[in-house]
Amino acid sequence: DLEVDLEERLGELDLRSDSDVPDVPPPTDSTPEILKKALSGLSARWKNWWIRGILTLAMISMFFLVIYLGSFMLMLLVLSIQVKCYHEIITIGYRVYHSYDLPWFRSLSWYFLLCVNYFFYGETVADYFATFVQRREQLQFLIRYHRFISFALYLTGFCMFVLSLVKKHYRLQFYMFAWTHVTLLITVTQSHLVIQNLFEGMIWFLVPISSVICNDITAYIFGFFFGRTPLIKLSPKKTWEGFIGGFFSTVIFGFIFSYFLAQHQYFVCPVEYNSETNRFVTECEPSELFQMKKYSVPPLLQAVLGWETVNMYPFQMHSIALSTFASLIGPFGGFFASGFKRAFKIKDFADTIPGHGGIMDRFDCQYLMATFVHVYITSFIRGPNPSKLLKQLLILQPEQQLSVYKTLKSHLVEKGILQPSL
Repeated sequence: DLEVDLEERLGELDLRSDSDVPDVPPPTDSTPEILKKALSGLSARWKNWWIRGILTLAMISMFFLVIYLGSFMLMLLVLSIQVKCYHEIITIGYRVYHSYDLPWFRSLSWYFLLCVNYFFYGETVADYFATFVQRREQLQFLIRYHRFISFALYLTGFCMFVLSLVKKHYRLQFYMFAWTHVTLLITVTQSHLVIQNLFEGMIWFLVPISSVICNDITAYIFGFFFGRTPLIKLSPKKTWEGFIGGFFSTVIFGFIFSYFLAQHQYFVCPVEYNSETNRFVTECEPSELFQMKKYSVPPLLQAVLGWETVNMYPFQMHSIALSTFASLIGPFGGFFASGFKRAFKIKDFADTIPGHGGIMDRFDCQYLMATFVHVYITSFIRGPNPSKLLKQLLILQPEQQLSVYKTLKSHLVEKGILQPSL
């Protein structure tokens, strides 16, 4: 009987469709009045084109301003975007199930965001600011027991959630608990990887992000003017013409953009914190990736280009891989977001940016891109980092440092690099 009852319940769940999802209030039009009046004579299609274009230029200009202000401002920008994206996704869950009036849901959601950010940014501080922390006794305790403190904070939130459970809403509360944690995984983890990429050199931050932006813009332009063939049902406005045009445009853009960035130390040097000046610095001897080299042109292209050799930076070859991912796989982050929005009957995540929707609507592909770049760097680029190892050695106790010194000395003597007398 129990098995039959279970099968009947599972059958009922299978019969449920997306139409069972409660309606979400439609977003309001946040377009500035001055733009509405200026574009009032245009059709809806061209009005949306101009609104998107103007706001896109404004956002790109602001992005370049933040780049000019330096690495620290870029990190603050990433953090701000992360918080806003998290807010938009959590708000959707709150609006969809607002009638249930779940206790502590929003408060616990923001508490878990603080806990997870405390953990990830604490790890970053311990990793990249070891020298600074060593000089501050009050910070040494926090860094030494950072993971334990982070776990204790999370357990506090976990216990608060259990205490908030009420009858008739158990299933929904656990559903929203999972909603919060998946949102944390998407936003906080990915934004942490963005900052990790930034520390490897601003070029690893700018080229991927710019490639996604370029693909988004060019795919929209090609689709707007030449689009005829639908690409995917999740996004009816996406076309094969836009997808293919965006791919070639993005690869060419990434290759050229990388050439200009690779010439400047400011963009290619790893971002490091100078404890003496209390500032982030980007000064170094550029690695082989950013030193001009001569390459032989494949025979097939020699007949077309008329060149036997070409001078370029090795990083430009990596930029092709990054741009290819941004234009072929990156859009699937947008398709995933489209499926999510369709599941909850919403057009956009929010109405923060007129013509574009919410912040998450513009960064749905960026998070997927950030993960790929991090994996790409760790797999094909990053080698042993002497400066990071030295920072870790400086944290050790004197007797531990002496033991490392003796071991290293014996190793170098055995290899014949040092004389035994030394």
